[in-house]
Amino acid sequence: MLFRYKKSFEKIAMGLLSFMPKERELKKLQQTMHIYEENPDWQLYLWKKGEDFVGLLGVEVSEDHFIIHHISVNPSHRGEGIGHAMINKIRQIMQGKEMHPSAETEAFLLKCPELEEKAGF
Repeated sequence: MLFRYKKSFEKIAMGLLSFMPKERELKKLQQTMHIYEENPDWQLYLWKKGEDFVGLLGVEVSEDHFIIHHISVNPSHRGEGIGHAMINKIRQIMQGKEMHPSAETEAFLLKCPELEEKAGF
């Protein structure tokens, strides 16, 4: 299930975000978190499986589209379809807005052929 980020989830979100290659340095990670906390167009979501948050999805929303900037799954839960589930859920939340990848998320989204034809990229 996808939950909207709250400040009380900060440490969990930072941990999940740190699995992304460009977010490993603490200073960069803090800058990214600041963007999500301060800019209402940047929205962060966490995926909960059982009692634990195991995935993270970050999007930038505009009037007619949204960009997926971050997608991360705890390594011990990879291969379970969580990334695909988060993408499908965010598409429902964004209700018809066109989805675009960032440079960092494009490779993952291109691995999802069922998403590619619907994604608009």
